[in-house]
Amino acid sequence: MTTTISTVEQLEAIYGAASPMALAKEIDHISDHYRAFIEKSPFVTLATCGPEGLDCSPRGDPAGFVRVHDRKTVMLPDRRGNNRIDTLRNIVRDPRVSLLFLIPGVGETLRINGRAKISVDPALCESFAERGKLPRSVLVVTAERVYFQCSKALARSKLWDPDARIPRSDLPSTGEMLQALSDDGFDGAAYDKTYPEHMQKTIY
Repeated sequence: MTTTISTVEQLEAIYGAASPMALAKEIDHISDHYRAFIEKSPFVTLATCGPEGLDCSPRGDPAGFVRVHDRKTVMLPDRRGNNRIDTLRNIVRDPRVSLLFLIPGVGETLRINGRAKISVDPALCESFAERGKLPRSVLVVTAERVYFQCSKALARSKLWDPDARIPRSDLPSTGEMLQALSDDGFDGAAYDKTYPEHMQKTIY
């Protein structure tokens, strides 16, 4: 007997049909209720795909940084990062994207599946200025499927529960990880010491 699922029919035999309400919450536009979620979210994960594979990138800013332009379009600035631009490389070759919005303290999440374009329009970039700094580009996402997901995953993970937090010191530091991956005498302790000030200077 095989223990690996390889067909949709096998999946459906195990899981059964989705409930009518689970299907009803998926729409092809941004409703007023869904807009409220987007505008209160300070954090979104952005998934893309390209010839080299998949990528999922965290994006964060003050709540409302993802702008609802109309019922089919959202826009988000591409803030300063590590300059790998994996997400952007993927989008110029395959525009399909998925956004997952989280709101601190809220169990439900909201997803947008759609297609993205990269805009460098000066006026648009200017409109997303933060602390006087402009993004180099703005992602313009056309929504194709929009739906919310219930709070089970966040409830099980206790993501927003203060008692579930662990000290950062329980994990390897950024400097320690970089030093372990480097073969050129990288000083992890020095990196950790200077990083907080560096981040404040380069966050935008």
